[in-house]
Amino acid sequence: MTIHIKSAILVDPSNKNLHLKKRDILIKNGRIDKIAARIEAPFKATKINFPNLHVSPGWFDSGVSFGEPGFEERETIAHGLEVAGKSGFTEVILNPNTYPLPDSSGDIVFLKNAGKNAVSKVYPLGTLTVKSEGTALAELYDMKNAGAIGFYDYKSAVTNSNLLKIALQYAQNFGGVVYSFPLDMEIAGKGVVNEGTVSTRLGLKGIPAIAEELQVARDISILEYTGGSLHIPTISSAKSVALVEAAKKKGLDVSCSVAIHNLWFDDEALEGFDSNFKVLPPLRTKNDSKALVKGLKSGVIDMVTTDHSPMDIEEKRVEFDHAAYGTLGLEYAFGALNAMMGMEQAVGLLIKGRERFGIPAPKLTEGSGANLTLFNPDPEDVIRKEDILSTSKNSMFIGESLKGKVYGVIYQEGILI
Repeated sequence: MTIHIKSAILVDPSNKNLHLKKRDILIKNGRIDKIAARIEAPFKATKINFPNLHVSPGWFDSGVSFGEPGFEERETIAHGLEVAGKSGFTEVILNPNTYPLPDSSGDIVFLKNAGKNAVSKVYPLGTLTVKSEGTALAELYDMKNAGAIGFYDYKSAVTNSNLLKIALQYAQNFGGVVYSFPLDMEIAGKGVVNEGTVSTRLGLKGIPAIAEELQVARDISILEYTGGSLHIPTISSAKSVALVEAAKKKGLDVSCSVAIHNLWFDDEALEGFDSNFKVLPPLRTKNDSKALVKGLKSGVIDMVTTDHSPMDIEEKRVEFDHAAYGTLGLEYAFGALNAMMGMEQAVGLLIKGRERFGIPAPKLTEGSGANLTLFNPDPEDVIRKEDILSTSKNSMFIGESLKGKVYGVIYQEGILI
């Protein structure tokens, strides 16, 4: 297949020769054949020409949930990857948030096969422990060989310090990345939102920031002792940023991510008791949000994630205390980051993160494999529920004014526009 992209502004901060230049792109058999000011494409080429077309290396999300297997009514892998592609993501890491949980090599093979016909590519995570019960390590080495990109008991803290120590020591033998969700469950208790003035005013049980910070401090201390590779997903407090920064200055192999909704919203959004705003970690204070943004810009926080988590209406249309955690995020990632930080920073953040998990970073150069996101950074629009592409509709971004329109993606010989 031959694809001709016409008059696109290229956005690639790592490529100073092409960054923000208007060029044509010719793709042949899944590879970028030519980039030039003007290209006369073959007659049978598929021509792509959109208003104010911008093209960047394909975007990446380090943590999404779909549902399949076990919760297909929330989102299947095939449809979830279609949503990801239409949202600009060419590659995503799939959280182990299914039934049964992926704690064996056969489970990893199933997840990879379920997404093999999609344009966007899925990289599955395996659980860290058997059934995510926190008692015995899962088949880490076998899952790694089957294609697991890391090991994570999704949204469950590793309460057994010795187990985390052994996991970090063992995974070093084959370059495995160990995830540890930052939450001390004993301190969090029955909390459902950030502990503070808003939770007190609303009469909702709070999760204090120290519940996260103690876990981060413990995990970093264990990492300092064992060595290995530790990833802390979705930090949410200012002190967590400071703890990770101090660990990196010591030379520890630690990385972290932040959910985009923790940048855009704070706990004031809970005033309406809308369960779409119930997420874990919870929305915290304005000062925390500002510290997270600062941490991203400084590079202390390694990557953003949508923390995309579809939920059935029955799981959300209940009392706030009993509602499920989670919000949609894939469709709003670029619009939110673009509105907050501008197009160049937004794209730079959405490209980052692959290297941490051993995934090759895409390049916008001749001879490289086609891995591209197509978008227009200028349109502004208010998000409406009826426009949501995901099967589930639990989005906290409904009613928000975001900036930018994603046209789709090109990955190797696949086009999703």
